[in-house]
Amino acid sequence: MKQPSTPVKVLLTAAVVVAGFGSVAWKFWVYWHNPWTRNGQVMAQVIQVTPRVSGPLVQLPIVDNQFVNKGDLLFEIDPRTFRTELDGARGNLAETVDEIEALTAQVEATAATIKQYDAAITRAEQQVKGKKARLTDYRLELARYTEMVKTGAASQERVEQAEADVVDAEAWVDGSLAELSAAKAARLQAEADLARDVANRGVLGDKNARLKTAKAKVHSAELQLEFTEVRAAVDGYITNLDLRPGDQAVANKAALALVDVNSFWVYGFFKEHYTGNIQLGDQAVVTLMSHPDTPLEGRVTGKGWGIYQSDGSTSQQLLPNISATYEWVRQPQRVPVRVEFDELPDGVELVVGTTASVQVKTGTAGTSSEATSVTQRSRPAASSTTAGDQTTTGAHQTH
Repeated sequence: MKQPSTPVKVLLTAAVVVAGFGSVAWKFWVYWHNPWTRNGQVMAQVIQVTPRVSGPLVQLPIVDNQFVNKGDLLFEIDPRTFRTELDGARGNLAETVDEIEALTAQVEATAATIKQYDAAITRAEQQVKGKKARLTDYRLELARYTEMVKTGAASQERVEQAEADVVDAEAWVDGSLAELSAAKAARLQAEADLARDVANRGVLGDKNARLKTAKAKVHSAELQLEFTEVRAAVDGYITNLDLRPGDQAVANKAALALVDVNSFWVYGFFKEHYTGNIQLGDQAVVTLMSHPDTPLEGRVTGKGWGIYQSDGSTSQQLLPNISATYEWVRQPQRVPVRVEFDELPDGVELVVGTTASVQVKTGTAGTSSEATSVTQRSRPAASSTTAGDQTTTGAHQTH
């Protein structure tokens, strides 16, 4: 067989080299425009189911890893103590209503008494006026008789009788004035009693302070009784169930975890120099380690706005902690990129914390309005996530 000549060998070698460089360049272009990472993790909102009241468990109709629907009973705390407190609060409310009604009747009676004193004062004033007028007449009559006795037109006995009439009229006036003063004093006391009764009763209606307090205690007792039944806030899976009937539930202490089945997403942690081309709304392909032959289609809904930095963090004595070494080749940081799914294929189940590979197809975000819609839906979750705190992302409490 005839061997190829030297020029042909050179051309063939050059063609192979060019093809190799072209393949590398193509792969680099594809990787640059469609960044890919094996550092991905499945995430979801994990609700810490926390009772609002303390007490022993009397019902526990669930088992670990069970699926529950929103509103299903998870466990019940012994309600007897809280029923007793509710009965006591309702009894106190009834007593308060009776007391307010009694005070209202007392206020009305005191107000009626004041009206009676007003009438008595009016009568006393009229009597004083009449007796003062009679006293004036008697004094004029005494003066007339005194003049008449000087001329002999009247006897001394008549003058003495006129003097006696004046003294009696003065006594009548003084008595009437005393009655008037007593009536006014009694009215003032009745006004003080009325003010005290009104203060004890308070305002009428729902704005009455005592009535509002009693109703608030009833409402609080009703809530405490309602809190004895702890129900699922979302559809999801029970996780980390370590309870038994008879266990003591402690208020405001998480008892179990509930994974929200409608909140799953994947975080792909990309090197920072690849995130500049990733836009909200870009298409993404997620490959779960648990389902390597079933790629999942998703869409970028958020990028992290910050990651934890060890250099510069506060150390002892509130001084910055700076690494003493600096590598010649600076390792890039990884930024979380959030990917959500429109629909999952049948048979694919997502598990929080499992591993995934993520590839983003840049430039596929679509119209600006679609990207804006994705931004509005994803911004809160993306801005609160860090690469160094993956296990607690999305966890919150329910009561």
